[in-house]
Amino acid sequence: AEKLYRQNDATADPWMTLVGYFNSIRELAGMRRLVEDDVRTRLRRMDARGLARRELRLGAVEELTSRKSGTEIPVLLDRLEVPFSQAAEAARKAATPEQRRRMPGPFDVVLATNMISVGVDVDRLGLMLVAGQPKTTAEYIQATSRVGRAHPGIVCTLYNWARPRDLSHYESFANYHETFYQHVEALSVTPWAPRALDRGLSGVLVALARLRESRLNGNRAAGQVQSPDAILQEVIEAIRLRAERVAGAKVAAETKKLLEERERAWGRQAVANPERELAYQREPGNVVPLLSRAGAGPWETFTCLNSLRDVEPTVPLLLKPADGLSPADQTGGVA
Repeated sequence: AEKLYRQNDATADPWMTLVGYFNSIRELAGMRRLVEDDVRTRLRRMDARGLARRELRLGAVEELTSRKSGTEIPVLLDRLEVPFSQAAEAARKAATPEQRRRMPGPFDVVLATNMISVGVDVDRLGLMLVAGQPKTTAEYIQATSRVGRAHPGIVCTLYNWARPRDLSHYESFANYHETFYQHVEALSVTPWAPRALDRGLSGVLVALARLRESRLNGNRAAGQVQSPDAILQEVIEAIRLRAERVAGAKVAAETKKLLEERERAWGRQAVANPERELAYQREPGNVVPLLSRAGAGPWETFTCLNSLRDVEPTVPLLLKPADGLSPADQTGGVA
């Protein structure tokens, strides 16, 4: 990668930052010591092997783990977006120490645990080393899909011969990787549970209505809904049939009831503010938004989640010891 970078500049950027994936913090910590010592030393002598000599810069080796605080992680992710560029590198070298502190360079190595599996959407990454087979196939797919998003990606899996699970995957490497989607573990999800319906139906109803009819598609078309509306009736029936096939008549009836309540609420909002347009999302101008973002205020009928993975915010618990029990006993019982 260093040789290509010297020849082609930013074209080689996707393979200049190595992302390492580890199954445990203990293994990651051991590798970090090696990167900062043995690997750094060996890279300085790579020209003797016919490759390009490379320097690991101070501060260019980082980790993405639970040992990082909530304030450090966004800064780390922002810096992951910084690409390798010879012009930017020359500017940093010419800058004063004070200026250089405000011009962070790209990372050479980022070592991560399964924290990288979700929410790390950095398009420039293209090189990953997986140290040991992850515990589940779903985790393996999620983690390795962090690279190669905008450019061809390279994933190297390093197995440990002393681990029977790693050895088994090594022996069936080609077949496993050709069919690994069929090995994804089943999840225990409850899509028709009361809380999932309560929190997710509004977004599904609005999305399907907008996709079904161009009249309701534009952002400011939310006020075009009628009461009753034939399009919404079609969408409600489609969802009801789906619920009946999957979860039975009782769940289907409850789902239809909730959807009809949302249809009536939508119709009321469409005529409630005749002097202002009803829009799906807030935008500049004389509009009233139908949808609201979860967490921006109290939960309402048309509050929409960005993801159905979490339907409730994190709630802190204050445990008060019962009479006659020590705090340790009380906590142990809750745990």
